[in-house]
Amino acid sequence: MAEYLNEFLFGIYPYIAIVVMVGGSILRYDQNQYSWKADSSQLLHSKGLRLGSNLFHVGIILLFFGHLVGLLTPHFIYEPFITTGQKQLLAMTAGGIFGTMAFFGMVILIWRRTTQDRVRATTKFMDMAILLILFVQLILGMLTIPESAKHLDGSSMVALAEWAQRIVTFRGGAAEFIMEEALIFKLHIFLGLTIFLLFPFTRLVHMFSVPIKYLLRSGYQIVRKR
Repeated sequence: MAEYLNEFLFGIYPYIAIVVMVGGSILRYDQNQYSWKADSSQLLHSKGLRLGSNLFHVGIILLFFGHLVGLLTPHFIYEPFITTGQKQLLAMTAGGIFGTMAFFGMVILIWRRTTQDRVRATTKFMDMAILLILFVQLILGMLTIPESAKHLDGSSMVALAEWAQRIVTFRGGAAEFIMEEALIFKLHIFLGLTIFLLFPFTRLVHMFSVPIKYLLRSGYQIVRKR
């Protein structure tokens, strides 16, 4: 029974989550573009928003790309430059720093959402739900650091990377690499996949609308105060 559950959660569920994320996002953009946004609450209560938002966004973006590069980079690419153990120490250190940034940012944002009447009144259920889910996911991620410290040879990191690489390349046997890993890693991965599943139903869709063209614009208007 445990093997079947492991196969479903880490061999089949990842594809369900990805299909729902991509398909749901396309349908939402096609059917309800007006909802494709992250409603700002700055006009309702600005105190602490800049600090909390910056800490959260910088921390979470760095964590995301850190996971992306760390898990999907084949071992033979970084092997000539850094050992598996050194890479794991680097991941633990960077994850701790970026995770702490995101943690304090989320504490501020959750405090605003729950204690400020006007912000709370305009907060939708899924706005608060996804914020709390991300907060739990962040805490789980931070808790993986002590567990990783028990395997400084990088064995767990290699197993998790092999799982991720097999998933994205549609190779079989991916779930086998998760089977013997610690529960905290499994919970962290499962909740991460669930966030992908919920993605098109939340404000997270605004991630697809990053204004890249704005950063590359050729001209702009300068407005000065008299």
